[in-house]
Amino acid sequence: MGQVRALHAYQEAPEGGGMTKRPSRPTAPRNGAGSATEIDAQSYSAFVGDLKRKIAEARHRAGLSVNRELILLYWTVGRDILFRQEQEGWGAKVIDRLAGDLGRAFPEMTGLSARNLKYMRAFAEAWPDGEFVQQVVALLPWGHNVRLLDAVKSPEERAWYARQAIEHGWSRNVLLHQIDSNLFTRQGSALTNFSRTLPADQSELAQQILKDPYTFDFLSLGPEMLERDLERGLIEHLRSLILELGKGFAFVGSQYHFEVGGQDYYLDLLFYHLRLRCFVVIELKIEDFKPEFAGKMNFYLSAVDDQLRHKDDQPTIGIILCKGRNEVIVEYALRDTSKPMGVAHYQLSPALPPQLQQDLPTVEEFAREFPLMSVIKLRIEIERALRDFMADNGFAPTRPIALAAMLRELQRRGLAPASTAQFIDSLQVMNEVVHGLNVDPESAQRAVDVGTAFLAEVRNSRGNDPVHGEI
Repeated sequence: MGQVRALHAYQEAPEGGGMTKRPSRPTAPRNGAGSATEIDAQSYSAFVGDLKRKIAEARHRAGLSVNRELILLYWTVGRDILFRQEQEGWGAKVIDRLAGDLGRAFPEMTGLSARNLKYMRAFAEAWPDGEFVQQVVALLPWGHNVRLLDAVKSPEERAWYARQAIEHGWSRNVLLHQIDSNLFTRQGSALTNFSRTLPADQSELAQQILKDPYTFDFLSLGPEMLERDLERGLIEHLRSLILELGKGFAFVGSQYHFEVGGQDYYLDLLFYHLRLRCFVVIELKIEDFKPEFAGKMNFYLSAVDDQLRHKDDQPTIGIILCKGRNEVIVEYALRDTSKPMGVAHYQLSPALPPQLQQDLPTVEEFAREFPLMSVIKLRIEIERALRDFMADNGFAPTRPIALAAMLRELQRRGLAPASTAQFIDSLQVMNEVVHGLNVDPESAQRAVDVGTAFLAEVRNSRGNDPVHGEI
């Protein structure tokens, strides 16, 4: 700091003072015209990009370092609490007392609450190996570690999720999703022929990237879905699909076209796996596995190897995703196939996720809101019926017009139903509901009653002599 002040004083000292004058600034190089050389845009852009990268990397390393020290501190605090409780026989109340004393000593720290101290104790108890904590667990944010403590009880499974979260860079929400979907037991469980059709190192890695079952709980498809509905849904949720497939899958295309023997063929989904260095063909089936699926996949893999595979690529792998599969049938079907492929089944969400269930209205709320929904639905039906009625009488509007304007036109032509005047009063209530204004249930119900009668009159008038009335 003294050097900085001295330099500042040196630069600000007036000429002739005790210090020498401020050194002159270096002059920029000049071109032949006497002006500063213009900065090359491409060179400058590359230079700025390089500096941004270095700054971002340095900030990332600093963040990791701070996080690591914090996690190690929490583990040390938790270990010491455990040790003291065991040695001194202290009960759980000591944690509340510690939270008060530490909070007063370090008021700027927000992580010294009694709840967090209890998590530190549980953290140290769950990870007794300090070396593992330093090498693995300390690389995860504290929020990730808390979720692992809450959601995973098996030490082996917890360590697996910790490593996977680091390797794949999972956010806290993604980590919870993978735990909820039971990824630990699904990973590497697909039925394959990889051990026979791929080299040992490639076979083991390929086996691990496949799951069984695959969980497509992000889709909302009914039991009557078709294969194209399943494929369209997966493409529309491509980010969620790739997250479920796992790290390394790069999307190439859907319904990927190729030609063999003058005939056209289409692959449901085509990916390239960056770690396996190979294409991956995924075929979707909305039925249980059948032996002929393997023969068709064998054909597809031969075509991709011949037409798309680069000389440095590994053999193309096929994944057949079915609604279900019989292990014995799959084993027989894959036994003599020459191409590497696996068979797994997928699961759609059997029920709404808990977070969506919480958002559903209660019975009381639904009863309160139902009249309003009935008003909106009825208004749509009335507008549609009036358009049909006007078309029947030869003057259907060429463009959408308001419901009130339709009624005025009918009145002008002398075609308005007899109950139109009464309906006009209720139309104001309907419009208020449609625009989100507060309407009491009794007014809404009266509007429904009047509107229902008006709709019946309009429908009865179609094809008969029009009923005349006045507005």
